[in-house]
Amino acid sequence: MKKGSKKIAYLFFLTGLAILFFLIFHESQDKNNKNFASEQKIIEFTDENLDFELESKAETVGDFLAEQKITLRESDLVLPSREMKIYSGSKIIIFRAKDITIKEGGKIFEISTLQNTVEQAIWENKSVVLGEDDITNPSRQSLIKEGMGIVVTHVIIKEEIKKQDIDFKTVSNEDDELSWRTKKVTQKGEKGIKEIKYKVVYHDNKEISRKILESNVAKKPVEEIVTQGTYVKTGKAHTGWGTWYAWKGGLFAASPWLPMGSYAKVTNKANGKSVIVQINDRGPFGANRIIDLDKVAFAKISSIGAGVIDVKVEEVLN
Repeated sequence: MKKGSKKIAYLFFLTGLAILFFLIFHESQDKNNKNFASEQKIIEFTDENLDFELESKAETVGDFLAEQKITLRESDLVLPSREMKIYSGSKIIIFRAKDITIKEGGKIFEISTLQNTVEQAIWENKSVVLGEDDITNPSRQSLIKEGMGIVVTHVIIKEEIKKQDIDFKTVSNEDDELSWRTKKVTQKGEKGIKEIKYKVVYHDNKEISRKILESNVAKKPVEEIVTQGTYVKTGKAHTGWGTWYAWKGGLFAASPWLPMGSYAKVTNKANGKSVIVQINDRGPFGANRIIDLDKVAFAKISSIGAGVIDVKVEEVLN
């Protein structure tokens, strides 16, 4: 045999030998894998925060659940997923969904949730929008429990400005050029306006509190001025004693001669105080007694206890 032919034959021999070793190794690995799969494994298993170590021959997570007769609801979660292969030392965790109710106003939502807290469960339920100031009962950070009922109260906090009237004051003055019978408004009063800013809190659109933040006068009130005339035109004067008696209870008097319904100015000569009265009775009839004042009118110019005083009586002509 030639030298080149020997070399080619030798290469074929080495190639066949390599193929043989590969087939033997592959068959061995398949046997090892099958044996490994059929061997007992120690699986770390957590269900509802309870930890176990269980022996299993299962090849996948799904097989393990079936082997251990573990039932899951559609809303429950298992990690890793069911199709993942497991080995000794693998860890399987089950998260159990909890049935809860969320009440918002007149609506009630029944949901299953894997969330840990009240706030997370509400955010998960897209039907309820939880605002920053909204209140939950139980509180937002409370842990979810099976069968829990959650009440959501929507809170609105806003500022409101309300206008409030400010009453005007009425002041009086006198005008000695106007008749004493004349009384008129010489400056009309106008109410002012106060603006009050409130902080108002609403729970589900119902006001529960109102606090004044500030108050400002937007428009000052205008005083009303009432002018009373003081000009009195008098006729003949008479002097004598004045007395009092209780009758009508007003600015009235009895006179022996002045016309009924006319007016008279009566002045206490001792102190200069005067009062204008209307004549509505006759009297007095004692010596030098020229007028008998109603008790109310008498009190305007003297103490009731005086009884009899020295007066000047003038008939009023205007």
